[in-house]
This record gives sequence, structure tokens and C-alpha cells, in this order.
Amino acid sequence: MSSSPHRSFIEQTIRQSMDLKQRLLQDQSLLQGIGEAAELCLDCFREGNRLLIAGNGGSAADAQHIAAEFVCRFNYERPGLPAMALATNYSVMTAAGNDYCFEQVFQRELEANGRAGDLFIGISTSGNSQNILNALESCERLGIRSIGLAGEGGRIREAADLCLSVPSDCTPRIQECHILIGHILCEIVENRLFPRL
Repeated sequence: MSSSPHRSFIEQTIRQSMDLKQRLLQDQSLLQGIGEAAELCLDCFREGNRLLIAGNGGSAADAQHIAAEFVCRFNYERPGLPAMALATNYSVMTAAGNDYCFEQVFQRELEANGRAGDLFIGISTSGNSQNILNALESCERLGIRSIGLAGEGGRIREAADLCLSVPSDCTPRIQECHILIGHILCEIVENRLFPRL
């Protein structure tokens, strides 16, 4: 069987992903931050509050993915945890975008559905998504703690209570790491709140 004409590109892409994950593994500050994010999630759920997650494009899909892991299950059967992705109701999203502006869609949902004690995770690979930044700004006023998931730059670092910055400017590789971080958070929460006997 002849090798694929895409073999070199495939191998290069896999190596890039592996190399970035090695950088994550060596970044002590980021590892500490992931642990702190897990504690914020645990505190939120233990106090009977809700996790709200938002992003744009692929990050919107990541928000839904992470929320589903908390609501349903991750590794094993256990009670569901209250988590939801924002901007999944098209009527709300288009009304907010039309009546206000797209930069306020997550802000409006937080104002309507968020409560003091909740936790918000805003995902932006650039770190500069204005609707995420506006939502983070609202969190302080609403008494909602916040975590930012970002790449290596952007204003999200100052806007979030805690920012987990993946050391890259390559959107696909950043998104792969965001899902890894989301899975780590889910697994820590599941293991701590519902330990298997």
C-alpha cells in the first residue's frame, strides 16, 4: 500500500499538537491555574450554584461540549451538575443581536440567568472577543466568579478573575488544549464530588 500524499502534513500537525501539550505540561503557572479553576468549579457546585459557559464559533461548540460533560457524565454514572452553554437559544441570540448588538449577547444572558455565586467560563482563542469581554465585565457587577480560556494574548487576561492562557497563537491548537483543560476540570469535579467506592 502506497503512503498517503498527506502523510507528511498529518504527521506535522500531530507533532504540533503534541509539542504544545508538552509546553502546557511544563508551564507551572498554567498547571497551578487549572487546579485553581477546578477549585472554583467545586465551590460553585458545592454551594448549589451553576456553571455558565460561552464562546464564539468553534469555542461555542466547546462551551456546549464542556457543559454536556458536567450535566450528563464524564467517566461514570453520577448525578448531573448544573451547567449550561450560552447562546444556544437562537431566538434569544438573534433578539439580543438585533435589539442591542452582537457584542452584548452573552452579557444579556448572564444578566437574565446568572446569579451571585455562579461561575462563568468565557472562551476566546484571541483573548479579545468583545462579547466575551463584555460578559466578563458584567460578572463583577453580578457577583459571578469568572474564568477565561484563551491563547497567549488578549485583554481577557485582565478581564477574568482567573485566566488560563494556552501558550500559542494557532487557533486550532489552542482549541484542542481548551478541550483538554475542560476535560481535566470535569474529571477533577466528578472524582471529588462523586468518588467511586
